[in-house]
Amino acid sequence: MDILEILGWISAMVAGIVMGLLGGGGSTIAVPVLVFLLGVSPVNATAYSLFIVGCAATIGTWGSMKRDQVDFKTGMTFAIPSLFAVYVVQRWGIPAIPEQWNAWGHIMSRDSLIMLVFSILMFGAARSMIRENPAPIGASKNKIALWFVPLEGLVVGALTGLVGAGGGFLIIPALVLFTGLNMQVAIGTSLLIISMKSFVGFFGALSNGFPMDWTLLLSFASLTMVGTYLGTKWRKHLDSNLLKKAFGWFILVMAIGILASEL
Repeated sequence: MDILEILGWISAMVAGIVMGLLGGGGSTIAVPVLVFLLGVSPVNATAYSLFIVGCAATIGTWGSMKRDQVDFKTGMTFAIPSLFAVYVVQRWGIPAIPEQWNAWGHIMSRDSLIMLVFSILMFGAARSMIRENPAPIGASKNKIALWFVPLEGLVVGALTGLVGAGGGFLIIPALVLFTGLNMQVAIGTSLLIISMKSFVGFFGALSNGFPMDWTLLLSFASLTMVGTYLGTKWRKHLDSNLLKKAFGWFILVMAIGILASEL
């Protein structure tokens, strides 16, 4: 086992800790680690990430439920359109993307496209982590805002299917801003949503016959689940705003690195 593999397995647990602490972000570590440290192709890494993140989010949801930090009604409002979108994209969207295509005079592979879209998503995630939390609109102040919850569920589901990202850093701001949930409940509810749509997306990928290295996948997922369990336990003891900003800067650097490598 070389140094890159060792770093990859350490990063698997780190991805879980981040998910447990922040309610998302596991895929922003898992996908680059799978691709650059463990040698998985970007197309397969998106499918692997869905399974890994789904397992980790399930552990995080269970821990949050024990502390009454999951809003099931709001979670299902977001999850139902998201489940539809992620399955459609994994089942039919990704196979429809050509292996190579011409982008403004340059030949681009499907793998490069997925990684570029993923890096853009990471920039958005970094921004939502670094900036100060906006004041919630809240359902009681603006009922029209509730329409944005299923709409964002649809958009996040499509992104999840394309790049294998759970979308926690898109889900949590929507839950806080449009429904008025406090941060701890928003994190727990985000983990519920992520677990459901990640597994649906993974089964969509299996339907396409993607080759799966089950030894690698189950080993990575197991470490990530352990990390999520620890992160969920530690969450109440740490300053979540400081953690969010620190991790935001970290994934911003990762996004720049991925973008530079693909361009």
